[in-house]
Amino acid sequence: MKNIKENSIKMLLDRGVTLEEIGEAVYFLQKEYQPHLKMDAILVAIDAVLSKREVGYALMTAIELDIQAERKLYTNKELEKDIREDAGLYGMDEVLAYGICNLYGSIALTNFGFIDKHKFGVVARLNDEGKKGVHCHTFLDDMVGAIAAAAASRIAHSQ
Repeated sequence: MKNIKENSIKMLLDRGVTLEEIGEAVYFLQKEYQPHLKMDAILVAIDAVLSKREVGYALMTAIELDIQAERKLYTNKELEKDIREDAGLYGMDEVLAYGICNLYGSIALTNFGFIDKHKFGVVARLNDEGKKGVHCHTFLDDMVGAIAAAAASRIAHSQ
């Protein structure tokens, strides 16, 4: 795959997620510490996170897992049901997201836990769409939260 970042961004957009929405989540995580933070700086941090090969592969894998569950293409129907319903004890969606956070340290991990619990902005929208059966976003909501958490951590580390 020649351009992982561009493919990742396209897959995000195809699933209805913009970089600006992720940016709003980053601001939510950082506003208490950096109230004058501007969107252009946030988008630079998001771009840096999405430029990492590991992030792109994790994101594309997560989206593909959601799409296959949404289309009911899993051979293991019990697993498919748990993914489609975002079963509370499933947890692999968070585990995949931790892979992104681990690239950016403890601040990213705590930011991810915070946004995963409080479901702000795009993370809340994706989670709600998944719960209502509009789309399967079991993995995507956590991946978007992890990207926001990693970008917020990157910003925090630069101060």
